[in-house]
Amino acid sequence: MRLGLGTGSTARHFVELLGEKVRDGLRIIAVPTSEVTAAQARGLGISLSTLDDTPELDLTIDGADELDDSLRLIKGAGGALLREKIVAAASRRMAVIADESKHVRQLGAFPLSIEVNPFGLKVTTRQVEKACGGAPAALRLTPDGAPLRTDGGHFILDARMGAIADPEALGLRLHAIPGVVEHGLFIGLCTEAYLASPNGVAVIRRRA
Repeated sequence: MRLGLGTGSTARHFVELLGEKVRDGLRIIAVPTSEVTAAQARGLGISLSTLDDTPELDLTIDGADELDDSLRLIKGAGGALLREKIVAAASRRMAVIADESKHVRQLGAFPLSIEVNPFGLKVTTRQVEKACGGAPAALRLTPDGAPLRTDGGHFILDARMGAIADPEALGLRLHAIPGVVEHGLFIGLCTEAYLASPNGVAVIRRRA
């Protein structure tokens, strides 16, 4: 199997368990979505590839910050949203693993992450806030107060919007801003979600 490996706290647990299966004989080739995930997987003996060498993947498994009944997602808390979206788009299927608290009626309670070019940051920030209906978009910082840099060298803005009435339209507005590299709305990519609760695991699948 050709497998995309997500980034974040939930994905980290999955990669750890995957390493155990690989040690037991499971044969896969994995494409990681961040340098952090790549280092973890390499340390566990998981065979890694790139999208240049393995451009078509069978499945990507990742977490989500929020998801709705239509399997639209907000992602980006782990700072790898661009690579996560590229890998998911190269996959025949994308499965989200999360706890039931991530399942919402309407996206937007969780901040929306937007990856931006550092050049012209103030202008881009104003345009992002306008596209987000005036919601403030804060530059994500490291613990020492410096702007957080993604693996691609970009910055991240986190927009606190509240309920997003039309995720598709918002995604188009953000993509129209020259300084925006990518946004954390994953629409039409996730095919199934597995949501853990004290009562077991609920499964949501994309409607035909």
